[in-house]
Amino acid sequence: MTNQTQLALKQARQNVLAQTQILQNLIPPTVSYTTEGTVLIIGPEDLARLAADKLSTMASRVILANEAITSQDETHLERVMAAATNVESYYNKLIGIKGFLGQFQVSVEHQDGAAELSVVAIRKPHFDLILDLSSTPCLNLEMLPPGYFYVGQDEAKLADALEQLPELVGQFDKPRYVKINADLCAHDRNGINGCNRCLNFCPADAISSVAKKIEVDPYLCHGAGSCASACPTGAIGYDLPTPQALHSYLNKIINRYREQAQTAPVILFHDNAVGASLIGGDLAGDVLPVALEEITVASIDHWLAALAWGARQVLILNTEATAPTLTQMLKGELALANSMLDEIGQPQRLSLIDPSMLANLEPLLDISLDWPVIVPGAFASTTKRNTLFDAIDHLNSQAGEINSSLSINNVPYGKVSVNVEKCTLCMSCVAICPTMALQDGGDKPALHFIEQNCVQCGLCEAACPEKVISLTPQINFDKAARQQLHTLKEEAPFECIRCGSPFATQSMVHRMLDMVGAHSAFSANIERLKMCGDCRVKDMFEDILQDPEKQLR
Repeated sequence: MTNQTQLALKQARQNVLAQTQILQNLIPPTVSYTTEGTVLIIGPEDLARLAADKLSTMASRVILANEAITSQDETHLERVMAAATNVESYYNKLIGIKGFLGQFQVSVEHQDGAAELSVVAIRKPHFDLILDLSSTPCLNLEMLPPGYFYVGQDEAKLADALEQLPELVGQFDKPRYVKINADLCAHDRNGINGCNRCLNFCPADAISSVAKKIEVDPYLCHGAGSCASACPTGAIGYDLPTPQALHSYLNKIINRYREQAQTAPVILFHDNAVGASLIGGDLAGDVLPVALEEITVASIDHWLAALAWGARQVLILNTEATAPTLTQMLKGELALANSMLDEIGQPQRLSLIDPSMLANLEPLLDISLDWPVIVPGAFASTTKRNTLFDAIDHLNSQAGEINSSLSINNVPYGKVSVNVEKCTLCMSCVAICPTMALQDGGDKPALHFIEQNCVQCGLCEAACPEKVISLTPQINFDKAARQQLHTLKEEAPFECIRCGSPFATQSMVHRMLDMVGAHSAFSANIERLKMCGDCRVKDMFEDILQDPEKQLR
């Protein structure tokens, strides 16, 4: 590609990005942290004391010495003895730490029991900040809570922390990154456990199941977006930006770039911090960078929709700042998406790249120039799931137009099967289904199923009293079959033998006859099981009127 062509492409990119903005909530919901400047320093006592000496402006300092001193050098020890002489050291064994900026609770062993160190040391219910100089972090999390600084014995990290700590006194606001629609959540229904995908991918341990409901602690949340990305129903939605706002932005920049540059662009997702610092003016002109709080904010529906709207390739820049859990999730979702592309005859257009590849993207970009051109899809973003399938269907129409299914384990897509001989149409599955994938027949005894709505949460299978439901995870590329209302079972209603009114299913009545027909309450009047509720009561009273003493015998 000539220099003149590159300059033209870069100019087109600059124009498009300048005239297109992601729609944001002008007054986003926030959470507030309040601190007074109490800091706990954990680690070898010599290093902790030297660090405490440099934090003399803090409201109070406490040392928890949990490791042996690092050096016996006399000069070093003299410096330690002269440092922070008014700061007290504690040697209690650490039990645990929980909390966040302004609310850290630190439990230690104390007098044959446990105590809150802040209460013992500074007569307060919590510490505001923690500086951890231990050889390994006292909190075992990939994303540490705000206000917790783990530096180990890294002098550069220590210097940075010592500079930041005094600035964290006062009140601070942070965005509330995600919101939850409990009506869509497939985690638990009627005490039955279903989907746990969001719980498996939070690197900050900010998500928990409380009273059978998914809750996100906004004070611990870093905005990684992995929960919203993993959620199959859209019950957890990212809020900065919303999934719909990001979809709209991608649609606009792709179409505007194609119009101005007359070529299909490459979308490059990167994070706002480390990734953004690596994006420079030497980036190829046909690459459109999209900055996110974390790279997992964009999920599989965004990737495939971008391709369907006319991007020729999607790249995701992964740096050392990305938590391992997020990288693991990304690799799994990318493998799934590329498997789908491969199945429909599309090139595997999605790639996870690292900073070393960013410096030399030309080989990767040149390969994609030879890929078949995608006619941009005309669909608009709606729900997460519908947008994903709209993208898949459009990409399929541009390639193999296959109508087969791809079987893949542990994916939130697939079908439900029912053993029709044993199913009594009790509708327990319909009552518990969170996505209306399973539906009743209205006035007729029937069980219907829409595959596109099914998230394979397993709630229907667990709730079925007859244990006649089974799940099959798969990606169905037959759009009509996937969206069709399939009848899994239907039968004629059972009509009351007295009044003729339909009151139950044939299979339900036969099941009752088999199970309770021999019970003493019905053995003499087995026909009552074939009556509706009203007629059954009438029959019982008629029996009593004819023989009043029968009930006493």
